[in-house]
Formats: sequence, structure tokens, C-alpha cells
Amino acid sequence: MTEFPTNGLDDVVHQRHRLGILTITAEGKAEFGYLREALGLTAGNLSRHLSVLEDAGLVQVEKGYKGRRPRTWVRITGRGRSALAGEMEILAGLVRLRSALRQPAESG
Repeated sequence: MTEFPTNGLDDVVHQRHRLGILTITAEGKAEFGYLREALGLTAGNLSRHLSVLEDAGLVQVEKGYKGRRPRTWVRITGRGRSALAGEMEILAGLVRLRSALRQPAESG
């Protein structure tokens, strides 16, 4: 029996907010406040998701200052890029599978 594509999904990456964090940071380093607003999370929720991703080695969290104000930036790691690419490939495979399954029903 062939393994179904969803068996390859990574629970750390697949959670919707963590997938959002990885997708945003794949475009470049992102500030904590931007991530919080873009994903509609509280600061505490975002911190927890960042901890999970950081513990897995998928993001790097940098603290510093912009002027006199403390800031936190999030950057995707090489491992994070690989995990995101793998997740996207699995999701694309599901779309292809769904399309292939619908073809015969629509033709007949």
C-alpha cells in the first residue's frame, strides 16, 4: 500500500500559525510586532509558537534595539527553509492527487 501524502506532514511546521511564521520569514527577517499583527496573535501566543520553532532549529530569534526601543526580529534558518519547502511539496502533492481523483468523475 502506498503511503498517503499527509503522512509526511511535519506537525511542528504544519500548524497554521507556525506555517505562517515560516512563510513570512522566508521573504526576509520579520519584526515581532509585524508577525503578531499579520497572524492575528497575542504576544503570548506568538512567543509560544516562536519557542517551538526555535527549539526545532527552524527560526532564529534576535533581540536588539531600534533607537531606544527594544525590538525582536525573527529569521528563518536553513533548516527552516528546508522544512517549509518540504511542507509545500507535500501540500502541492495533495492538490495534484485531488485533481487526479476528480478528473474521471468530471469526464463521465
